[in-house]
Amino acid sequence: MHLTGPAFDSLARGDLAGANATSPVPLTAYLAGPDGRRLWQSRSRQVAADPSSAAWVTGIIWDQQQLLAVGTAGYHGPPDTSRMVEIGYAVDPAHRRRGYARAALESLLARAAREPQVHTVRVTISPDNTASYRLASQYGFVEVGEQWDDEDGLEIIYEISADHL
Repeated sequence: MHLTGPAFDSLARGDLAGANATSPVPLTAYLAGPDGRRLWQSRSRQVAADPSSAAWVTGIIWDQQQLLAVGTAGYHGPPDTSRMVEIGYAVDPAHRRRGYARAALESLLARAAREPQVHTVRVTISPDNTASYRLASQYGFVEVGEQWDDEDGLEIIYEISADHL
């Protein structure tokens, strides 16, 4: 589920009631909690600077059967000048190990495969996040390097060509 600028703004402030007033689906305390604040602040600024990026950036993983928001998934932004998109996903700890991350990844990869302006899909994973690594490796991502993120520390960079999706 895509969110709008006002929802991003409310989540960036930790304002669950405000976010729910503008979200297409009911959001949870996990999504408005302090662990996600940095993400929502970044997306709020990003969408304010480029409203069209709202269709690409982080949205909500929505369980249609349970009518429940269980996490976040999306791209870090529209394709860059090298035709690369980076994906990210996170599942509420209360809902992990139920296939939500896999479903989110498959959805993100399917969209990337349909978009002619996407050539490469990237994901960065902390070296100690073996569950995320195992999931990405099942879809053909290969290690291409590493980077240091000031907020997340060391990240291993994995990529796959959109032609192979």
